[in-house]
Amino acid sequence: MLKITPSVMERVPADTLGGAQAAATALGTIHGVGLGPGAQDLLSVRADRLVRGTRHVAYFRKAGRAGRARRIVEGMLRDDVVEFAMEYPVTTEIPFSDPRYNALLAEFYAACIERLHAIARSGEDVVVLCEGDPFFYGSFMHLYARLQGVVPVRVVPGITGMSGAWTVSGTPITWGDDMLTVLMATLPEEDLARRIRDTDALAVMKVGRNLPKLRRAVAAAGREDEAWLVEYATMPEERVTRLRDASDATPYFSILLIHGQGRRP
Repeated sequence: MLKITPSVMERVPADTLGGAQAAATALGTIHGVGLGPGAQDLLSVRADRLVRGTRHVAYFRKAGRAGRARRIVEGMLRDDVVEFAMEYPVTTEIPFSDPRYNALLAEFYAACIERLHAIARSGEDVVVLCEGDPFFYGSFMHLYARLQGVVPVRVVPGITGMSGAWTVSGTPITWGDDMLTVLMATLPEEDLARRIRDTDALAVMKVGRNLPKLRRAVAAAGREDEAWLVEYATMPEERVTRLRDASDATPYFSILLIHGQGRRP
């Protein structure tokens, strides 16, 4: 079991029979642990230690799927680990603009918080597995915001997916004074085209079924010859192709890259 640091205390009522002074029970800590882009040997030393030592592990996943974060740590967990799979009630079935989308997710995160808080109140730590970096477009941020001031929360940064992608592409993403833009492929096509046109270097995340729209936006920006698509960076299924040669059937966790060509000696 991980050592629990009593940095936050929860008061309990004094013994009504003996009139003893109120006891204090140490709360467990919620650790948001960045797993990096996919390869186990790209975890930090701290992340590796927490993952291997924890008794309670939580992770997000789509219903019916193993979950990418859980797959990354396969073979690393304790034999007696207690797993908490947080299954999204909705992913792409409802448009982001639909009020039901936020309502369903808010209810979902509240339920997750209740379970995590219960574990922490028992004095146990919990490791929440996060693909990439917990503070970079990850679902853990929604837990972090709700847990602040409630239980101790610590974050272990990780290598981002886009860093893994441009590394396996074999070409530096920026040079000199290049401006790097990070976009979501879920943006409207016109916004994508404008921002792609105006930047030096580019990383586009959450591609998946948005690839046809993204392909049109890249073409409208006149940058088809510069664009690369990276699938499953650093993982066994890794594939790097020019955008013009890529199939439209690409996984959600793909990243489009345009490398900067800026100042260099």
